Amino acid sequence: MTVLKTSLRNFFAHKGRMALSAVAVLLSVAFVCGTLVFTDTMNTTFDKLFAVTASDVTVSPKSAGADDDGAGTGRPAALPAATVEKVAAVDGVRKAQGAVSSMNVTVVNSENKNVGSSTGAPTIAGNWTDSDLKSMEIGSGRAPRGPTEVMVDADTADKHGLALGDELRTIAATGDIRARIVGIVTWKVTNPGAAVVFFDTATAQRTLLGATGRFTQVSVTAADGVSDARLKKDVAQALGGAYKVQTAKENADENRQDVGAFMDVIKYAMLGFAGIAFLVGIFLIINTFSMLVAQRTREIGLMRAIGSSRRQVNRSVLAEALLLGIIGSVLGVGAGVGIAVGLMKLMSLAGMNLSTGDLTVKATTPVVGMVLGVVVTVLAAYLPARRAGKVSPMAALRDAGTPADGRAGWVRALIGLVLTGAGGAALFAAAGADKASDGALMLGAGVVLSLIGFVVIGPLLAGGVVRVISAVLLRAFGPVGRMAERNALRNPRRTGATGAALMIGLALVACLSVVGSSMVASATSELDKSVGADYIVMAQQQRIVPQAEKAIERTPGLAHVTRYKVVDATLTSPDGRTDDTGVTAADPTYAEDLRRTTTQGTLSAAYGKDAMSVGSDYAEKYGVKVGDTLSVAFKGGGTAKLKVAAITDDETSIDQGARYLSIETLRRYVPADRIPQNMIMFAKAEDGQEAAAYTALKKALADYPQYQVRDQTDYKEELKNQVGQLLNMVYGLLALAIIVAVLGVVNTLALSVVERTREIGLMRAIGLSRRQLRRMIRMESVVIALFGALLGLGLGMGWGATAQKLLALEGLNVLDIPWPTIIGVFIGSAFVGLFAALVPAFRAGRMNVLNAIATE
Repeated sequence: MTVLKTSLRNFFAHKGRMALSAVAVLLSVAFVCGTLVFTDTMNTTFDKLFAVTASDVTVSPKSAGADDDGAGTGRPAALPAATVEKVAAVDGVRKAQGAVSSMNVTVVNSENKNVGSSTGAPTIAGNWTDSDLKSMEIGSGRAPRGPTEVMVDADTADKHGLALGDELRTIAATGDIRARIVGIVTWKVTNPGAAVVFFDTATAQRTLLGATGRFTQVSVTAADGVSDARLKKDVAQALGGAYKVQTAKENADENRQDVGAFMDVIKYAMLGFAGIAFLVGIFLIINTFSMLVAQRTREIGLMRAIGSSRRQVNRSVLAEALLLGIIGSVLGVGAGVGIAVGLMKLMSLAGMNLSTGDLTVKATTPVVGMVLGVVVTVLAAYLPARRAGKVSPMAALRDAGTPADGRAGWVRALIGLVLTGAGGAALFAAAGADKASDGALMLGAGVVLSLIGFVVIGPLLAGGVVRVISAVLLRAFGPVGRMAERNALRNPRRTGATGAALMIGLALVACLSVVGSSMVASATSELDKSVGADYIVMAQQQRIVPQAEKAIERTPGLAHVTRYKVVDATLTSPDGRTDDTGVTAADPTYAEDLRRTTTQGTLSAAYGKDAMSVGSDYAEKYGVKVGDTLSVAFKGGGTAKLKVAAITDDETSIDQGARYLSIETLRRYVPADRIPQNMIMFAKAEDGQEAAAYTALKKALADYPQYQVRDQTDYKEELKNQVGQLLNMVYGLLALAIIVAVLGVVNTLALSVVERTREIGLMRAIGLSRRQLRRMIRMESVVIALFGALLGLGLGMGWGATAQKLLALEGLNVLDIPWPTIIGVFIGSAFVGLFAALVPAFRAGRMNVLNAIATE
C-alpha cells in the first residue's frame, strides 16, 4: 500500500507533466481501436447484406467469376431456362426463379454522367424478381414491364438527383439501351455503395446476356421443414453435377471471403501505422519518466535512506506508468469509437454508405486497446524505473541528478555501431541482389537493423550533428544561440531519444517519397523510350465494349488503331511443363506502338500466322528458344501449336513477361462469342494530325464516359497523380506518428524547463530578458527537431535508394530523389520545432525570478 500511495501522490503531483504522455497513449490506442471498430462495422454491413440477399439454395454455372464468365467477353456466364424448370421440379423446392445479373455495365444519366459508385463499388444490372424483395422494397413507382422501363435504387437516385421519368442509358457488351425510370427501390439493409438498376426479365436477358431464355443463376426457396443442406443435396443430384450449388450460408461465406481479403489489407495497413505511432510514443514515455526520475533523485535517495528497497522504488515508478497506461488506454478506447464513426461519415461523403446502426464494437476491441496501451506504457517506463532503483542513497543525496553510467554509454554506443553496420551491410546486400524475393528479405532486415541502430546510437550522433546544425543556424544569434546549443548537448541521451521519435516518421516519409518519385520517373522514362502510340484508351475497371471500339476505329485522322486483349490460356513447353498465366493478343501494329527489345527474333514476326513471342524469363525457365513450338490451350476455345518467333527482353516495366500473338491467330482457335473484349486500345495519328485526331478521338468517345483518352503527356500526369494520391494517403496515416513525436518534443522541453528552473532564474537575474529566454528555448527545440529530421531523411533516402535497386529488377531503373519534398520536409521540421516550443517557452518566460532562484 505504501508503494501505491507514493505512486499516486507522485502521479498527481506531476499530472501536468504526465498529460502529454497520456495523450500519446490515447492517440495510439484510439487509432488501433478505431481501425478495429471501423473494419468490424464494414464486415457487419457486408455480412448483413450477403445474408439477406442469399437464397436458401443458389444454382450458378461452374465457370462464373466475380463479374463475367472469366473469358473477358463482358457477358456473364449463363445457364438455360430449362435448368430453372428442372430445379423447380425437385422435391422440397417451394419456388425456383431465374435471375439475371451483371457487373459489366455502365449507367449514365441524361447528361451523360456516370451514375455508378465513385468508391470502386460495382454497378449492378439485373432483372427484378420476388427474391429481391428480401433485401429491397419498391418505395415509389412500380417494377419495369418493358424494354423502355428501368428501376433504380434510392441511394443512387439521391446521390445523382434522379426521379421518376428520368432517362438512363445502360452500356453493356451487347449494346446500349435507353429506358425511363418507372420505379425506385429502397434497401432494407445498408447498401455499402453499389448502384443497382433493374429491368424486366426479357430485357435483362437481351441486354446483359445477348439472348433470351438464359439466366445467370437460379434462386431456390425451400419448402417448409426442408433444410438448406438437404435441398442442396437433392438439387445437385437432379442436375448431375453440371452446376455449382450452394446453400445460403455457403454463398454468403464465399462473398464474405472475397470482401474479407480486401478488408484485411485495409485493416492491417492501418494497424501498421498505429504500430508506428506506438513506437514513437515509447520514446515520449521513456523521456518523460527519465526526466521525472532525474528530478526526483533526492526524493528517491531519502526513500532509500529510510528503508525503501530497490524493488519498491522500481515498483513505485512502474505503478505510475501503469496508472498512466490505464488512463490513456481508457480514453483511447472511447476516442477510437469516435474515430470509427468519423471514418464512416467520411466514407459516406465519398460515396460508400455505412450506417451507425451497424456500429460494431466487439468485446475484444477494448481489451486489445487496454492491454496494448498498458503493456507498451509499462515497458517504456521499465528502463527509467530500473535506473531509479539503482540509485544509491548517498549518491542521490549528494547529486542533483541521476548519476551517469559512463560504461553503459560506451556499451550502448558499441551496440548501436554494430547494429547500424549490420543494417548497412544488409541494405548493401539487398541493393546487389539478383532476385527481388531475396533482396526483399535483406531490405526488410536492413531497415529494421539500421532503424534500431540509429535509435541506439542516437546519443552519440547527437553531439556531432547538433554542433553542425548549431554552427549553421544558431551562431548568428550570439550568446543566446550558444546557450541553446549547450542545452541541446547537455543530455545527449535525452536529445537522441526526442529526435529519434521524429526520425522514425520522417524516415518513412523520405523512403516512400524516393520510391514513389522513382516509380514515376522510371515509368516516364520507359514511356518515352518504348511507347510509340500517340493515344491510349482504357477504363479503370472495365474492358472496352464493341460499340466504343467501333467509335474509336471510325475516328478521322488516325493512321492506325491497335486492339489489345488479355486471353486466358495454358502454355505447354516442349518438355511438357505447363504455365497458365495467359497470353496477349494484339494487332500487328502493336509492334510499332510498343517498341519492345528482343533478345532473339523480331516482334513483328510474332504476329504472323500460328506464331507468338515469349518473355526472356519464361524462355530461360522453360528452356525455350526461337523456332520451338508451344502448345497453347485457349479457355473456351481449342488448342493451338504456335511457333516461337521472338523472345522479348523482360528488363522493362511495361508488359513485362507478356507473350504476344495476333488477333487473327486467336480467331482461328477461339469462337467469336468467346473472344475477350479489348483491355486497352492504342492509336497513332497521321502525320501532322496529332491535335485534330486527339480532339476527334475524345469527341468519338463522348458518349462513353467510362473511358479515358490520354496522350503520352496525359498518361504521365495521370500516373504521377495516382502515385501522389497514394503517397498523400500514406502521409496522412503517418501524421499520427509525427503528432506523437511533436508531443514528445513539447514534453521534453516542458520537463527540461522545470528541471532548469533555478538556472533560468539565475540567467534572468543577471540580465537575460524574457524575449531572449523564449528565443533560447525555441532555438533548442528547432535544433532537436532538425536533428531528428536530418537523421530520418538521411536514413529514409538510404532505404528508398535500396528499394529502387530492387524495383530495377522489375524494370524500374531510374532513381529519382524528390529534393523539393525532402527540403520541404526538412524546413517544415524547423517549424515543427518552433510550434512545439511555444507553450514551454511561454511558461518559462512567465517564471518569477526570485521563486525560480529559490527552487532546489
